[in-house]
Amino acid sequence: MKLTKMSHACVRLEKDGRTLVLDPGGFSEADAAAGADAILITHEHADHFDEARLRTAMEAGPGTEIWTLKSVADRIAAVFPGRVHTVGHGDTFTAAGFDVQVHGELHAVIHPDIPRITNVGFLVDGGRVFHPGDALTVPDQPVETLMLPVMAPWNKISEVIDYVREVRPQRTYDVHDALLTDLARPIYDNQVGRLGGAEHLRLAPGASAEV
Repeated sequence: MKLTKMSHACVRLEKDGRTLVLDPGGFSEADAAAGADAILITHEHADHFDEARLRTAMEAGPGTEIWTLKSVADRIAAVFPGRVHTVGHGDTFTAAGFDVQVHGELHAVIHPDIPRITNVGFLVDGGRVFHPGDALTVPDQPVETLMLPVMAPWNKISEVIDYVREVRPQRTYDVHDALLTDLARPIYDNQVGRLGGAEHLRLAPGASAEV
């Protein structure tokens, strides 16, 4: 499986000539979802879900389908009938040849005064890749490659390190990193890599790796 890191929280996965895109939001490239056979959206925040860009991708690819939670599906399903699928915790499905399991229900707490929204994570091909969205959800099975949200208004580095320790993946790749300056990256690389207990890796936007 080829994993390509796009800006911020977006990831493209390619296998057997088909492409699965996760969270092509407003902080990612405008064409992050272009050419996708399937798109997965973890939640409704604009840095993960950009309605205008999704519509462009869906219109350009008549066979493209979306799997997401209800709050996102309700906003786009009527425009593309039969092509937007609502999923929740515990669901399983196949998208673009990838087997996917849904884990989690709620976004991480930003502040007690801010109501929590729904959020799901997607476990791909039996744990080859897990993208948690904006939550520190721990799947109930082993994870090989964890897409690790390293910098957000709702987390701190001790929580990120403890999350890696709890999931115990073979490796992590940074996501949710658009707010992290280049000056701070070596600090995160050192502390997460040294204390997390898993190989900690980072890809520049547009770079790829085999997983």
